[in-house]
Amino acid sequence: MDLHPIFLKNQKIKDGVHPYIIAEIGVNHEGNLQKAKLLIDSAAISGAHAAKFQTYKAETIASLNSPYYWNIKKENTKSQFDLFKKYDSFNEVDYIELHKHCLKKNIDFLSTPFDLDCIEWLDPLLSFYKIASADINNIPLLKKIANKNKPAVLSTGASTMEEIVFAVNLLKENGCPNITVLHCVLNYPTPKKNANLNMIKSLIEHFPNHTIGYSDHTLPDDEMSVLQLSFIYGAKIIEKHFTLDKNLPGNDHYHAMDGKDLKQFINKLNSINELAGLSEKKVLKSEEISRKNARRSIVIKNNIKKHHIIEDKDLIAKRPGTGISPVKWNIVLGKKIKHDLQKDHILTYDDLMMI
Repeated sequence: MDLHPIFLKNQKIKDGVHPYIIAEIGVNHEGNLQKAKLLIDSAAISGAHAAKFQTYKAETIASLNSPYYWNIKKENTKSQFDLFKKYDSFNEVDYIELHKHCLKKNIDFLSTPFDLDCIEWLDPLLSFYKIASADINNIPLLKKIANKNKPAVLSTGASTMEEIVFAVNLLKENGCPNITVLHCVLNYPTPKKNANLNMIKSLIEHFPNHTIGYSDHTLPDDEMSVLQLSFIYGAKIIEKHFTLDKNLPGNDHYHAMDGKDLKQFINKLNSINELAGLSEKKVLKSEEISRKNARRSIVIKNNIKKHHIIEDKDLIAKRPGTGISPVKWNIVLGKKIKHDLQKDHILTYDDLMMI
């Protein structure tokens, strides 16, 4: 199934060969507009199709006593409110500027809305919406996004299948024309043993008429093995946190990929696609000589005389396949020979009286 047209940046994606890659910048810009632009530049140069941010204000996303759910050895802020407050300085003007920069760099602009107000002014900047896992049961937000009548990409971390079905149906019923469902594990970071990539297959089975993808929080490795397997299992959209430097302290840098990782992943995708090749089973051009010489023909087993009527004992199937195919064995039986034939002669129709 082809992706929704908004996801088609080139023919490769249209053909379903390459996934649509979202570089989740999130708040790795740390409130610095120039750094945000550099992240867009790096994502675009490295091959991402979209650069995604997160739009929120601490006061509307978390109460003052919201406890943490991340690895505090990497990010030691223990209050959600305090963490969100660090990076919520961007406003409407800033996101408009980032959208313009994305246009210049030929990469899609995305930003996940976390409150109702920002949906209004983000809407003109978005061709589709990304909905965070934590908002899968946020009915007012889901309804308002759906009412914009644009496609949506829904992450499903820490969700039951019933909750996913509920959210998908709610979006449909309220005007969302196309919904992509992303497998996601809501651990920061996600240990590889918890990635559960088979859930991608499960989502494909449960939502056969929807595009299925994967939002990843595992630590990247040189092979980008988790992302490779997610693609092999059928993820058509892949989202991964993105940074300029994985060694930066705090926030999402430590489980993000950088430009080098992204380029390496795309190279791996190219190798996978080269190995996967065609889906239609047919004779390849490279196989034509093998088909001709490695298959068998009907061959005369012993010397036989003119007008001899061919019997089973007169024939054997041998290589090459340049004569009459053994598929025609029963047609050849009972035919008369036009002329004397020597042992090991590859039989042709010119040797036979066809009456």
